[in-house]
Amino acid sequence: MIDVNRKGEVWVFAEQQQGKLSEVSLELLSKGRQLADAVSVQLSAVLPGAAVKELADELAAYGAKKVYLVEDEQLADYQSASYCKVLCRLIEKYQPQIVLYGATAIGRDLAPRIASALKAGLTADCTDLQIGSYKVPGKEQIYEGLLHQIRPAFGGNIIATIVNYDRWPQMATVREGVMPLPQRNGSLSAQVITEKIKISPEDLALKILDSHYQPRKVNLKSSRIIVAGGAGVGSKDNFALIWELANVLGGAPGASRAAVDLGFIDRDHQVGQTGTTVRPALYIAVGISGAVQHCAGMCEAAKIVAINNDPVAPIFKVAHYGIVGDLNKVIPKMVKAIRSKS
Repeated sequence: MIDVNRKGEVWVFAEQQQGKLSEVSLELLSKGRQLADAVSVQLSAVLPGAAVKELADELAAYGAKKVYLVEDEQLADYQSASYCKVLCRLIEKYQPQIVLYGATAIGRDLAPRIASALKAGLTADCTDLQIGSYKVPGKEQIYEGLLHQIRPAFGGNIIATIVNYDRWPQMATVREGVMPLPQRNGSLSAQVITEKIKISPEDLALKILDSHYQPRKVNLKSSRIIVAGGAGVGSKDNFALIWELANVLGGAPGASRAAVDLGFIDRDHQVGQTGTTVRPALYIAVGISGAVQHCAGMCEAAKIVAINNDPVAPIFKVAHYGIVGDLNKVIPKMVKAIRSKS
């Protein structure tokens, strides 16, 4: 049960592969800093792996005041049981009140295992995190300083606020790109706490013979201009128009989940609740209906232009500018105008 006087730290799981930190872990340090300040505790990072000590300096540069370091050659490759054991031992010893994970393939595998082992609550795929109070219905007691975990629910039709008031730690996974990347400050330092946790053969269910990592083909989060196509583009051949417009604008091609599922483009280009969250200066949505799940990933773009042949498509409600027309006619005209600099 919860101890109302508990003042544990805010932790961020520092996910890394091949000695490189995932960007979402650095993004979480930004939100973690806000949460830690709100409850007057320190922000710390947990860094398991093999030969990863130098990454502690990078975590410090992005705001971590402490880094809990667990180095072991058997942690060189991620495995569920071994990483779960490390995190559980550290949580039991230091008792943080909040633990955050990126909603990556690793984070989505690791966080629920830890929640199950510790009998703690977990909210997945959060889009916002805040500190607030909570009053249990039918009781007088009001809990202060709890983590409000905010995420879309029921297919994106509502925004739910979830509170774990009676279990520690409060845990959440957060989608990539939702939190802004903090500014790096190389002059900052962190206290590094080295822990030794024995990894037994039973903790390594697999023997990894070889690993292959394929980098993403596009970095949508860093793109200032994105031209995204949806199911309305019609075909993979028609998607060449999306690529052409993106190229002449010096931007990146994106897509809705429907376009990806139809095979028009690969998943690295997917924008939305189940894809990448983006904040470009210009977002051009072509043949995208405007489902809540897609809009959740691009609604913070500085300018949104929608091109759709359906005048009542929901995408026009979030667009700053709308063009009703056939994309096969509209896009070639746009490309021609841009190339002629008219």
